[in-house]
Amino acid sequence: MRQKLGAATINYYMIRQLPFIPKSFYNTSLIEFIAPRVLELTYMAHDLSGFAADLGYAGQPFTWNDERRFWLRAELDALYFILYGIARDDVAYIMDTFPIVRRKDEAAHGGVYRTKEAILSVFDELERLGLERLGEYGSRVEGGEVAGGWRPEG
Repeated sequence: MRQKLGAATINYYMIRQLPFIPKSFYNTSLIEFIAPRVLELTYMAHDLSGFAADLGYAGQPFTWNDERRFWLRAELDALYFILYGIARDDVAYIMDTFPIVRRKDEAAHGGVYRTKEAILSVFDELERLGLERLGEYGSRVEGGEVAGGWRPEG
């Protein structure tokens, strides 16, 4: 959209053309998968306590942990690839269009494009389970528990 925007205003028809997943699509199982991951990735300081409270979380901000954050992002990326109906081969191709991420991964992880491999491995497991059984997914984050085991209310 940024490339198509010629002025400082956005017309409604432009917003209608963006690939948003409608709010009505988000069921309890999707929210229970997404919300704890988003919460843990974003609630890093007390100034976001209002956001955390809006999600029903009353705990302390999360500490920065690169490994946990890596897997939280990979799990969300894989889920959203599935929600947007992107096939596995296309996911692999899309990940190959990020040369800087690839170069940094390969330098840091002995020639392995870790981000792509992680997203594809989570993608495969989520595809195998299906969205109906999303709650059965065993998170790859350290300890396997996201956001300290917190789940959104309702």
